[in-house]
Formats: sequence, C-alpha cells, structure tokens
Amino acid sequence: MAVLAETDGETLESPPLNEVEFCVVDLETTGGSSEYNSITEIGAVKYRGGQEIGRFTTLVNPGCAIPAFIVLLTGITDTMVCNAPAIEEVLDSLLEFIGDSVLVAHNARFDIGFINASLVHDGREKLANRVLDTVGLARRLVGGDVENCKLSTLAASLGFAHQPSHRAINDVLATGDLLHHLIERAAGFGVFDLDDFAAMSKIGTHPQAAKLKLTNNLPREPGVYLFVDGEGEVLYVGKATNIRARVRSYFGTGDSRRKVGSLLKLMQSVHFIATPDVLTAEVLELRLIARLHPRYNHAFTRTAKYCYVRLTRGEVWPRLMVTKSLKSGVDDIFLGPISSRSMARDFVDAIESVVPLRRCTVRMGRNYRAPVDAPVCSAAQLGLAQCPCSGTADAQSYALVVQSVVDVMSGNADKVIALLNAKMLAHSKAQRFEEAGVVLARVDVLETVLQRVQSVGELVDAGSFGFVADDVSYSIDRGLLISTNINGVEFEPVAPQIDLDFVELLGAPNPEAVSYPISAELIDEILCIARHKADNI
Repeated sequence: MAVLAETDGETLESPPLNEVEFCVVDLETTGGSSEYNSITEIGAVKYRGGQEIGRFTTLVNPGCAIPAFIVLLTGITDTMVCNAPAIEEVLDSLLEFIGDSVLVAHNARFDIGFINASLVHDGREKLANRVLDTVGLARRLVGGDVENCKLSTLAASLGFAHQPSHRAINDVLATGDLLHHLIERAAGFGVFDLDDFAAMSKIGTHPQAAKLKLTNNLPREPGVYLFVDGEGEVLYVGKATNIRARVRSYFGTGDSRRKVGSLLKLMQSVHFIATPDVLTAEVLELRLIARLHPRYNHAFTRTAKYCYVRLTRGEVWPRLMVTKSLKSGVDDIFLGPISSRSMARDFVDAIESVVPLRRCTVRMGRNYRAPVDAPVCSAAQLGLAQCPCSGTADAQSYALVVQSVVDVMSGNADKVIALLNAKMLAHSKAQRFEEAGVVLARVDVLETVLQRVQSVGELVDAGSFGFVADDVSYSIDRGLLISTNINGVEFEPVAPQIDLDFVELLGAPNPEAVSYPISAELIDEILCIARHKADNI
C-alpha cells in the first residue's frame, strides 16, 4: 500500500517500489567533463516491477575526434560514430523515452550531468525527474560485502547476469541488475516505497538499522513521537512535520549527536501522537517533556537554566540582580524568564554601563549609616555608579536613576538605548572598535530580551481568543493552547499504547496559573504560541 508524504502543505503518495517506473541510463563520452567533452553513446532501459518494459540505445556523433585512450576503454571509434546522429538530433527521442520515470545511474552526477549539459546547450530545460544514484545505495546496503563499489566489482562479486563492459547498454543492464538487488536488500530493512528507498543511502549501514522496521507503521504527517525502552520508560520525545521521515533520520550517518547511538540502542519501540498541524505537535511535545522529563531530552534541563532580572525596589537603595527565585519584597520588579544566566547578566550590564545604579551587594536598611571610613567603590570612582554604601549617594538623584531602570523593565528602553548608541559612536570615533562591538552586543541583548517579554505579555494580556492558520483554528487562553479545531471539530489526540495517563500529560495547564512574572514551566508554550500567531496573523 502506498504511504503518504508531506510536501509544501500537500499530501503526496510515495509509491511502492514495485509500481515505480525506473529508467536506468548510462553514457559513453569523449572524457570526464560535461563542459568540454561530448557524448558518444547512450543506453537506457525502463523497468517496472522488476521487468524490462523498454529499451533505448544509440551511438552519438560527438562532433570531434575520440581520444585514443577512450577508444581503448570503450571500443568506440571515429568510424563507428561518423554517421551517427548528433546529440541535438537524439534529445527529443531520449526525452520521450525517459518521460516521467525515476532516473537511475551508477555515479548519476556524471551521466545526468552530461544529459543536462546537452539540454542546456540546445536551449532546453534540465531534467526535472527524480534521480537515484546506485553508488550511494550500494555503499550503504552492500558496501560491507564487496571490495569497492565500482560497477564491475559489484557485478562480479554479486554474480549479476549482466557484466559491464564500458558500452552503454551493457552497463545499463548491469546497473539494472544492481538496482533490483539493492531493492531486495532494502526490503530486509522494512523499505518498500520510493521515498524510504531513496533515503537508504544515508541510513543503510547504521549499527541499529535493523530497528528501522519499527518505523514501518509511522505516519507521514505532523505529530509527536516517543522512543520507549523495553521497560516502558519514555526515553525521548520529539515533534515532526513528518513523523516517519523524522524518526528514520535518526539512523542517518549525518547525525553526529553523541547520545543518539545510545538512545537507539536502548529504544525498543516507537509510539506516536498524530496531530493535524505543527503547532499542536510542538505544544504536545513541550507538555510531555515538561511532565515526563525523558532522560534523553535536553529541553526540560533548559527550563532549569531560566532566570530573572530583579530590581530590588523593596530596598532603600534598589539594585539589579540575577536570580532564579521569584521570592521578593513587595515592590520588587522582575523581568523574564530569560534563557540563561549569562544573557540575564548581559542585560544587567547593558543597563549598568550607562545608568549609575549601585552595584555593591551591601544590605542597607532604612536606618543604614555609612561608616566614616567607608571606601568608595571603583565603579563610583569611575563615574559609572553611585555608591550609597559609602554615604556619597544622593537619595533624590538616585530615585531618578531607579525610575529610568523601571522604565526599561517596563519595556520603554529608548533613553537607555540612545545612551548606549552614543557610547558606541564615541568608541567608534576613537577607533576603539572592540569596545564599540561590546556595546553593540549589549544593545542586541537588551532589545532581544525586551522584545521577547513584550510578545509574551501581549499574548497573556489578550486573555481568551482564537486565531486561524492553514484552515486550523486555535483556542488560546492567556497564552496557552486550549484546543485545536479542524472544520469545527475539536481535535482529540489518540494516546499511544503505553501505561501512562496521557489525559493528564497532554492536558493544557490552568490559564489562571499564568501570572507575572511568567513561570519557567509555562514560558516555552507561551513563546511557541506567540511565534506561530505572529507568523500567521
């Protein structure tokens, strides 16, 4: 049965291999460059269901003398091609023969490259057919059984009925034998359709490739997938626009993540929750990770890194600090959560570099009196900060400084950004470009954090509302996804057959739990909704 693939929002069939029309091609040429050399012979054979259904073969007049070493290699001489048609006379018949078939060649870049170069030279469009290269497929599926993947070696080692001879039709027939041998090998990995077969050049030699059979029943649609071990523990949760393709990609040789090999070794089953859209998949993924804490997911550890910038307005002389705790004085202001301590520290540095807020951590209550010999901190000596702990600060001017910081944390950073830009310009004029770059980086951090906080705030303050994207409607309440609807019908996820309470795991958090400052546990879902809403409205 054909399986479905997502492409540009449309659902397309990936046909079973026994229904695909393959056109195997091979060329002989006067040399290795499609720019400077010409075709001397074309061979092509069409196959469907393992049977030959058509054959095309012709010599081609290259319009030049054939080099001696090419004559020795192929046996094709100038005399043989002198009365043959030029390539321009052959192209119409060749294109008609190829039709819409899937092109196959051994080292396809060479053969298809020459055909495309001839088409372009004749003022035509390049071939748009899908192309399979049997070299890459052979390396993955039979590379361990042969000395190398030259066509002659493969044909001899695997005992093909046809042997290549550097003549086009013989090489085509040998390549056809190889194609069908590779299709049989791929079936051992549970591969029976064209898309999966084409992907085998990347996944065939993976040490856990035998587990590819676990992906046979995965859908080619958006959703969430779960890697589960033999004890029923969820090892990893991920999202995908095409669940089947994404899961199979873990077996690819291009995946260099260190823990993937260990994950696949422990994984004994793959489960999924299909969704009608990507947004719902992303939200369900976040909820599952937050509530299950799968050991191979790093997303839940990201939440542990979130922190806040706090303005301690509960103190007589307020200051900025980076904290993970939301415990505070009555009048304290928080900004965040911010994705990392270093980013939060950069945000504070951006403000403190142009606003003379105190930087010391001395506790100063209402009855604080500075010691007579209290030193003035170095930042105050440089004019970068006020120093109330030494008794040198003025309360009224300090209140104005604090108000400017309150403005920034409330989203109005224009004055501070103007000061930073002026400072950056001064450094540039003095040719202190490295220092100017530091200031520019601080401006970027300030704007990035505030923009993120603003987008979250707007979504939360909007309360309960809905929006539509790609014919899917969403119900949102204080930044949380409450429901997804398709054609007026509410989507209800079908839970995997695992001994877990998915009603609780997938359910939306209580919108009433969303308050300022936003908790680290809720921010990712709200940001996800904000991003999709911005992209679709």
